Amino acid sequence: MKPTRLAASMAAVVAGSAFATSALADEINVYSARHYDSDDTLYEAFTDETGIDVNVLEGDSDQLIERIQREGVASPADVMITVDAGRLWRAEDEGIFQSVESDVLDERVPESMSHPDGLWFGFSQRARAILYNREAVDPSDIQSYEDLADDRFEGDICIRSSNNIYNQSLLASMIAEHGEEEAEEWAQGIVDNMARDPEGGDTDQILGVASGECDLAVANHYYYVRLLKSDDDAEREAARKVGIIFPNQDGRGTHVNVGGAGVVKDAPNRENAVRFLEFLASDTAQEIFASGNNEFPVVDGIHKDPVLESWGAFKKDDVNVSVLGENNPEAVRIFDRVGWR
Repeated sequence: MKPTRLAASMAAVVAGSAFATSALADEINVYSARHYDSDDTLYEAFTDETGIDVNVLEGDSDQLIERIQREGVASPADVMITVDAGRLWRAEDEGIFQSVESDVLDERVPESMSHPDGLWFGFSQRARAILYNREAVDPSDIQSYEDLADDRFEGDICIRSSNNIYNQSLLASMIAEHGEEEAEEWAQGIVDNMARDPEGGDTDQILGVASGECDLAVANHYYYVRLLKSDDDAEREAARKVGIIFPNQDGRGTHVNVGGAGVVKDAPNRENAVRFLEFLASDTAQEIFASGNNEFPVVDGIHKDPVLESWGAFKKDDVNVSVLGENNPEAVRIFDRVGWR
């Protein structure tokens, strides 16, 4: 059975629940901030394996958090899914999740990819990589994120705005590694080296490198893979002009973030919800994450997309991703102070 999908809206938030509030043994209600068609395959595979139907409500993270809060103890939400540790932290900070103890999750999900108290778990990884113009840049000149703040790259960098959660988490990782003062110096260096004011999404930064508007960009790896595999000839040609670097291989490793989920505090179908999280850590689900949106699985030994496989193994920063959320407020303040628009 295909999952029941509903789009969240602010009107719906005010109006009340889209689902019946009674708990049924054969269903689960998922509030999701992921908007990938491949996630339907996840839900269908879970139903095929367990017989539990999946009802899905989609919206952005803040919208879903507000909805769950408005619905209160009567909320039908069993699981909330979102992307980036910063957003998971916001949900956690608003008291959305309850703690889960699961031997399956403890065994399969790396400790660095889950909340220390089991409030949420990461199920897919996204590397924040450096992209470079193959004709203009020698990749050996870029070894780390820290290098990007060097004045030799003045006017060379395309990067998204400071209100982007991916950049907030990247800066949060710099705070974890270097402390607030050095992290602010780095952020100021990036602002000084920008080729233009921040605009657009990650794909736009990569295309800026391909067009020569800038020589370097920062973007999540899967946006680059999408361009490499695009049905559009011009996008594929643009991607071929760009190379990818996984920085900090001689140190802490490349910054990675997560797509993750937790059980909602008043979940009416708690047992099904835990079972769903355990399914997301299964080989079946991990392969869907890896193939559907070109994300890296969190479980070792999972077959990945051929492009990802061709990159080989690289060192990833093993700081617990919950720290990225904890450092998010300070990262936002630093962005404001340095004038990162």
